[in-house]
Amino acid sequence: MNLDKKTGNIAVVGSTGSVGRQTLEVLSHLGLRPAALAANSDAAGLERQCRLYKPDTAALFDEAAARDLKVRLADTEIKVLAGADGVNETAASADTVVNSASGIAGLAPTMAAVKNGRLLALANKESLITAGGLVMQTAAETGSEIRPVDSEHNAIWQCLEADNPPSKLILTCSGGPFFGYKKEHLENITAEDALRHPTWSMGAKISIDSATLMNKGFEVIEAAYLFSMPADKIEVVVHRQSIVHSMVEFSDGSVKAQLSCPDMRLCIMYALSYPRRADGEGFIEQLDFKKAMNLDFSPPDTSVFRLLPLAGDAMRRGGVIPTVLNGANERAVELFLEGRISFRGITDSVEAVTTSFENYPADSLKAVYAADLEARKKIDEYFKL
Repeated sequence: MNLDKKTGNIAVVGSTGSVGRQTLEVLSHLGLRPAALAANSDAAGLERQCRLYKPDTAALFDEAAARDLKVRLADTEIKVLAGADGVNETAASADTVVNSASGIAGLAPTMAAVKNGRLLALANKESLITAGGLVMQTAAETGSEIRPVDSEHNAIWQCLEADNPPSKLILTCSGGPFFGYKKEHLENITAEDALRHPTWSMGAKISIDSATLMNKGFEVIEAAYLFSMPADKIEVVVHRQSIVHSMVEFSDGSVKAQLSCPDMRLCIMYALSYPRRADGEGFIEQLDFKKAMNLDFSPPDTSVFRLLPLAGDAMRRGGVIPTVLNGANERAVELFLEGRISFRGITDSVEAVTTSFENYPADSLKAVYAADLEARKKIDEYFKL
């Protein structure tokens, strides 16, 4: 398939993760070769990808792992870069960057891409949660185009094509593995329980965020920046079937929805092939409307899943508070996955740290990273670690 000319050569940041691997599947389906691959520390995984996809450049954030990769690829002509500078170089030099890195680690590659006016297919929501104002302002100044890859935001983007400005955005939510639970039911939840997402196959961090509904709260913040929409005009509804990926309501009461079988590859493919649609036959499962199908919607229980409304409050407070929310959550989830705190401890600690944090402007990356570090420290202090 011939993509839009400005797509050009493509770098995939976070290539060894779930979305990164699916991106490479999409590129193969489209008959494209990635120019650069970058990841965190998986030298063996990145070596396998390099031998299969044959990029010109590969980079690992972990410098020891990068040295290992260089030895592994010594029989090839692939250039190996190391450290944050190496990863950022892949994002700065490609025409199109798919950023699927996990956590705040994805912020630097995002900034490298937008500072250099690149086309950014963004799957790293933390870039906008922690520094949305800086990212969007920089993109506007350089002419960098940001295309959303997250299924909900990709759906909204599709619904907004050639239409009037929306009056409301409606994000759908599977409800996670603990839909219908009450507070007392969450006391003895294990990591294994929380990792069982009902619809999507994802990494550990985002699976836990989906279980607490923090991920949906993050998506509210992300949507606010992507579509210039106030947080109080963004609604979340539970939709267990995960067929309607999001909806847009207009001033006359009309609502447009994007429906498809749940498959991130569709979102990735649309972000890369826009404004055209690539042929997904035989690659993406098609909805079969000849079969009986129920589409159910209900409001989330925010008295149990308190991190969802906390995200809206963080967006309204502004400044570094969304950064604090993200940093506190990243640290709390890390502690939960290590077995050091309870599942309910994630919500309790993130809520306590975020609501008590003394706000200040997020007017520089230095301020953003400082707030992130302080939030993580306060989580450790909360648990007396």
